[in-house]
Amino acid sequence: MRKAFLSGLAVLALTSGANATKLYVDDEGRVWTKPKDNRKELKGQTPWFSKADKLKFSVLTYLGYRYSDFDKLADGSDVQNRGEFEIRRAYFQVKAYLLDDPKSYYRVTFDISKDVVGDEKVRAKYAYLYLNEVLPSTGLEIGLAHRPWHDYEEHNAWYYRSISKVLVETRRAGDLSNSADFGIMAKTRTKYFDSDIGIFNGEGYHAYQIDDGMSLEWRLTGHLLGVNGKDKQTKKTYFDVSFFGQLNQKHIVYSDGTKKDMNFYGIHSVYNMPSFLIAAEYLNSQVDDLNSTTVSSKAGKGWSVNTEFRMGSKKEYRILARYDFWEPKKAIVDTQNKEKKSYILGLAWHQNRNVEWIANVTKKDYNDAAQPSSTANTSTKPGTYAGTDYMLTAKVIF
Repeated sequence: MRKAFLSGLAVLALTSGANATKLYVDDEGRVWTKPKDNRKELKGQTPWFSKADKLKFSVLTYLGYRYSDFDKLADGSDVQNRGEFEIRRAYFQVKAYLLDDPKSYYRVTFDISKDVVGDEKVRAKYAYLYLNEVLPSTGLEIGLAHRPWHDYEEHNAWYYRSISKVLVETRRAGDLSNSADFGIMAKTRTKYFDSDIGIFNGEGYHAYQIDDGMSLEWRLTGHLLGVNGKDKQTKKTYFDVSFFGQLNQKHIVYSDGTKKDMNFYGIHSVYNMPSFLIAAEYLNSQVDDLNSTTVSSKAGKGWSVNTEFRMGSKKEYRILARYDFWEPKKAIVDTQNKEKKSYILGLAWHQNRNVEWIANVTKKDYNDAAQPSSTANTSTKPGTYAGTDYMLTAKVIF
């Protein structure tokens, strides 16, 4: 079923937007969109068309290999090392330009990822209507939309989601928030200031709504050099400072059924020039009524710093490094759930606009308390134990 679904998307991508796209079949039964000597036109085919003035398709995939060399657990037991090929993520995106304003559109993004038991799943990551200039310099995202922070950091400060998620999302910190949710967000863009402010369910795009509590989320960014926009790292010099956070009602559910608010805020700064980037952030998270009997790993504080050096005539060769630190609240009594530290060092080759190669080493010096020693040799998800990951990644985008 999944193969048929993806094949249908591929055919749609090849044929949408044409008033009467012709198809051709060769002697081996393969279908083509261009004629040739050994290809015959298919007769009686139904024309493909779109009621949108324009459809835009794109694909982003992270292909890779990971070898995990795990440390011994605190009780001295071994964790079996693991090596595997991966499709870490694959995104298929469609934008339909439905309105008179060429900057307004409807977007759907499908996300292929592996769950904790190893199954590949296809689900909607984004499905929203974007309305441009609802107010001066301000548009609206309505539906399954971006959350304010993640997309900004991944396009301005940390360009390697194929290696690691950003600090607010990674399990190597508090795992506070994922990148999409159901709600509405106002996006303001000016030369010296950006903001994303929204109201969301709060649980994220792959979780049920817990209760009637909502989440107020924001990002306020000052462009100190007057430069904004996405993916400008090898072309412009910019210096940004941001304040971001969430006021998330009834987000934490304790064992006795009570629901508590989870609030966090962060401060982030990034300086970039074509050959160099450095970024740093501080993050603090609070959970209501945290005490010795009602605890949450989402309460804590931490920081992250990352840097990148770029070389070559087109800045196509990069050296990258990142350090994350997360300290849970002291009320958490689990002996494994102590400070979390992780280190990333890597090399990247931006081969062209469609393909990038990345080799990196990630060192984690903590054990996630969600994986006790009794499960050490079962097929649990990689990356939950102390140890070192050696990763090779191909980022493919078109």
